[in-house]
Amino acid sequence: MLDRINGNSDRFYKKANVVQLNDGYAIELDGRAVRTPLGQPQILGSKALAEGIADEWCAQGEKVDPASMPLCGYANTAIDRIGNNRQIVFDDVLRFAGTDLLCYRSEEPIDLATRQNEQWQPLLDWAAETIGAVLKVTVGVLPVQQPAKAIKALANKLQKLDDMELAGIASLTASCGSVILALALAEGRIDARQTFDFSQLDEIYQNERWGADEEAKVRQQNLKKDIASAALFLFLLGS
Repeated sequence: MLDRINGNSDRFYKKANVVQLNDGYAIELDGRAVRTPLGQPQILGSKALAEGIADEWCAQGEKVDPASMPLCGYANTAIDRIGNNRQIVFDDVLRFAGTDLLCYRSEEPIDLATRQNEQWQPLLDWAAETIGAVLKVTVGVLPVQQPAKAIKALANKLQKLDDMELAGIASLTASCGSVILALALAEGRIDARQTFDFSQLDEIYQNERWGADEEAKVRQQNLKKDIASAALFLFLLGS
């Protein structure tokens, strides 16, 4: 058994490998099964994901750094948090539908408004066509009430996700401020780079005009990593 790791600790194993079980796949460290921080078996339905997590364990140096193991983190979140609190996580994700980034546009400058329309509207059109979620667009920051039918359509889509998928979608939604971007990435409509660019459209525009300070650059780099790791997690789940 692998006890919980809450911070950096000395590496206590030589190798990590994937083992097949009756109900999925697990990772063993020198023959000891990895468990979640709450002590639950880390059972994975995807061999590709299990191999990805094993690679994260193999890549550790003298210290084990959980922050450098996002795939493992998402899996643990799905098992420990979502497994027992699925409705809470589900509601948190669905709540973004009422304030989705893509629905709030600028009136000026004109070139920013044009860029928002050209890059964001096709994704809202995609959501309307494939999910049945026809969301309203507004100018400014005042909240707009979205149609109940659109919210229900998104709820139906999210309810079909298993706990692992919901973990990835929840992370992406929070990072991007948009459940539409998260679902579009999960469905292969856009890739991780596009997801970052669309979620940071306003910031990128401002950076082009005025430049970015070092703090903003670090924040954006961290966000780019978060989106990329969540995208990889969802991809491996479906592989």
